[in-house]
Amino acid sequence: MDRVQVDRVSKRYVLGEQRNLRETIGTAIRRQRDERQDFWSLRDVSFTVGDGEAVGIVGRNGAGKSTLLKILMRITTPTSGETRTRGRVAALLEVGTGFHPELTGRENVYLNAAVLGMSRADTARRFDEIVDFAGIERFLETPVKRYSSGMYLRLAFAVAAHLEPDVLVVDEVLAVGDAEFQRKCMSRMATAEAEGRTVLFVSHDLVALSRLCSRAIWLEAGRVHEEGQTTSVVRNYLTSGFATEQGTVLGSGAAAGRLMDVRVVAADGSDRPLVRDEPFRVLVRFEVKEERMGLDLGIVITNRDGVRVIDEALSDRHQHRFPVGRHEVTADVPAVLAPGEYTVGVWLGTAHEDVHFEPTAGSFTLHGYDPAQRNRAVVLDLDFQVNPWA
Repeated sequence: MDRVQVDRVSKRYVLGEQRNLRETIGTAIRRQRDERQDFWSLRDVSFTVGDGEAVGIVGRNGAGKSTLLKILMRITTPTSGETRTRGRVAALLEVGTGFHPELTGRENVYLNAAVLGMSRADTARRFDEIVDFAGIERFLETPVKRYSSGMYLRLAFAVAAHLEPDVLVVDEVLAVGDAEFQRKCMSRMATAEAEGRTVLFVSHDLVALSRLCSRAIWLEAGRVHEEGQTTSVVRNYLTSGFATEQGTVLGSGAAAGRLMDVRVVAADGSDRPLVRDEPFRVLVRFEVKEERMGLDLGIVITNRDGVRVIDEALSDRHQHRFPVGRHEVTADVPAVLAPGEYTVGVWLGTAHEDVHFEPTAGSFTLHGYDPAQRNRAVVLDLDFQVNPWA
């Protein structure tokens, strides 16, 4: 039986500029009406999710993933269409959602549980398990306004996951946690699936998504582009031709800056085809509009199976300060990757702020022939030594 049903859901937002207050009311209303634009975050999205099924949702930033989850959680309403969920639904959409900043961690556990429909007795029975999972025993009596984003996340996920919801909805916020906590979260979601609960998981971590979810839905520009087996959808998503052309503006970014151009070229800077046994270069152009302390640039290269084969940041080896203006950064990648298709993701931000993140900023192919047909991520050409041993 279907646990979640999404039937021809569309969501429209109206974009428009508020005019100068010195203008007359009639003129302001007329101009606002003339200049407003309709933006469809979702268009005719339909799918179902059954009992005990884990479904991943993938797509670029702005594809409509978070809007869809907010509609499912009744945080916002669709412009047309409808959604139906059966049973108790718990969600982790934004860090700290549903917490009262003046209340302590203990008080917020009971408050959040009550919002999810749990009795005080049931919450008390699971309280120690929730606190142990979150790992915040020392700060249990501290107002959550003093919590770090990581502590917020730990407690919020612990409450949502341990109150036995029929449907667990998780957005990208798990990226805030450390590696150990992410492993605990993934294990908990896998347990929920094994117990027959339904999981909806949105993440740019395609390896984690592939491990948890047997089915995936790819949203593109607010529409369902593809739905099917996770491995197939992820592979098509990563190799779908997101390569950017020279001078392409990748997106608006935040007020502090934006990525403008990402290209993968040969080591000499030319646009000739890339081959496996030669190094290549990733070129990133971006604009800084407001100077930020600790502004960093990261590059992620993912293979067609969703595995991050390279994940490097400028700060790993250099301390650099980017003033206001336009900048170009190049990173030379040695000839270690196996032949195949790859996706390049680029992140611009600080430890506390995502200025601009494009998980699929470009794609490229390393041409070559692997006679052994091994399913390997790298080719190191190791120097084997053979010696007699008695």
